[in-house]
This record gives sequence, structure tokens and C-alpha cells, in this order.
Amino acid sequence: MKKIAGYIRVSSLNQVDGSSLESQEQMIKAYCAMKGFQLVNIYCDSAVSGGVDIDQRPEGSKLMTSIRTGEVQGMVIVKLDRGFRSVVNCLQTVDELDKLKVSLHIIDLGGSSVDSQSPSGRFMLTVLCAAAEMEKGQIKARCNTGRAQHRLEHKRIGEIPFGYDLADDNETLTENVQEQAAIALVKQLRSKGETLKAIAH
Repeated sequence: MKKIAGYIRVSSLNQVDGSSLESQEQMIKAYCAMKGFQLVNIYCDSAVSGGVDIDQRPEGSKLMTSIRTGEVQGMVIVKLDRGFRSVVNCLQTVDELDKLKVSLHIIDLGGSSVDSQSPSGRFMLTVLCAAAEMEKGQIKARCNTGRAQHRLEHKRIGEIPFGYDLADDNETLTENVQEQAAIALVKQLRSKGETLKAIAH
């Protein structure tokens, strides 16, 4: 019977006590039972960003060690973003797994389960991983464009910065005369060579 390790992850603290980790665990157990795999362990990274490479995460590194030492012959995750957020890290990891004759199983990749050691599974994984990376880049670009537009329109972005007040529309920033005077004084003293500590005093 093939020995398999599962991996589950959530990125924020408020998800730890919710259903996400439990749901992932149940799906992995059901998948292994259906496939006839021996599930030897489920590694869990709670409140760990997907932007960190899997072998740099506390439990992810233990998982990769168990794979490299031959303790398990397969790895199961529920969705692509539970394991990886970058195309490079995903494909590098899959290449390493291939060399070790270890399969990566993704239970829900575009609505279907995928085994990285099958040619069709590897192709689908590569395409969807690249699509996820492109989507992340597009979201970032849209956010940057939105922030730039807000700056041009003197609208609020996050917390109200020192030197400004929020107008009645709860969006537009207006200058606070007293705080702007303080900013001007800081700049003036700084231009004369004063240290930040001295200016603060």
C-alpha cells in the first residue's frame, strides 16, 4: 500500500479555529481512502502565508524531509494554493518529486483531481499554476492602479495620514493646518542637519 502524507494550510489566524483546516483534513482522508492509500501523517501550517515556499514553512519543511528520506511516496493537498503561490516554487517542487518517484495529488484542481506523475496531470498542473500566477499579478496591478488614482484624487488609502483630515464624504483628504505646520517644521529642521531624535525632542 502506497504511503501518503497530507498537507493543509490556512494563511490567517482567524481561519485557524474555523472549518477550513478541518475541511481540508476530511477531504484528504476521504481521498486517500478512495484511492487505497495509507495516510501516514497530515502536516498542518496554520497562519502561514502561501507566499513562503513550502519547504520554508514550519510543517511544510517536515513534509519535504519525510519525502526526501523516503518515508512517504506521495503528497496530497486539497487545492493548488494550499501548497504553492508561485509557478516557480510549484514546478521546482514537482520536478524534485518526479526525481524521487513521488507523486503530488491535488484533490481539486479546476474541478478535477490531478496526479503530477501522469502526463495529462502534469500538463494541467503547469497550465493552471501559470494561470493562478497571472491572476495574482493582475489583482496586484489593479490594486496599484486604484491606489494611484486615489492619490491623484486626494482620497483616503487605508489609515488617515498625519497632516490630513477626512472630509464629510469619508473619502477625500483635506489638509490639517496644525499638523501640516508640524510637518513643515520637521522638514525645515531636517534640511539644517538636525537628527530625527533631536527633532522629536
